Amino acid sequence: MIDATHSIGVKIASELLRIGAVSLAPSKPFTWASGRLSPVYCDNRLSLGYPAVRELIAKGFEAVMASHKIDCDLVVGTATAGIPHAAWLAGNLNLPMAYVRSAPKGHGKGNQIEGLAKPGSKAVVVEDLVSTGMSSTAVLEPLNNAGVEVQAVLAIFTYGMKAATDAFEKAGVDLYTLSDFPTLLKEAGRQQLLAEKDLISLSAWYQDPEKWSTQRGGA
Repeated sequence: MIDATHSIGVKIASELLRIGAVSLAPSKPFTWASGRLSPVYCDNRLSLGYPAVRELIAKGFEAVMASHKIDCDLVVGTATAGIPHAAWLAGNLNLPMAYVRSAPKGHGKGNQIEGLAKPGSKAVVVEDLVSTGMSSTAVLEPLNNAGVEVQAVLAIFTYGMKAATDAFEKAGVDLYTLSDFPTLLKEAGRQQLLAEKDLISLSAWYQDPEKWSTQRGGA
């Protein structure tokens, strides 16, 4: 879902388009790791190179937390793309920060959680992108096992897939995103970045990504 305010969601979408963090190519779709074809590809790591965009994202997360009265004493990033945004948010809030590896280290102490994550902490998890929600919700178990109570997951952008909705409902944790695919598509149309037929194709993908992919020879 888009949270914060509508204006923040539109501004984030506009900035992601401007810096090329989101690419729209319905005539030359991208292939995801699953083999599924997609007309959209999101690389929010590009935001790291734009200080004003980074600040907009951090302020957006703060607005979400204030709007929903999310109280926390720890900010946790997902490895790897969520780490820098978690660090900037933690800095703004003057809070400790940690991050969760996809798996425990194979050497040393074998940590999966790095940083300060004390038992009893109340945390927000910061993610850059939510697609199916599987990687985002995977960090919840190690945090719970460490005695950390996750208040919410905050993300910059979501494709808005049903799989993600189902994953977060199953996990029992709220997801708040600064922007999403419908907002971005509307903004791309407003800026006349694509032809009408391409906007229609992108809308069709959003309605049924699997059908859109299989019709074009993807998984």
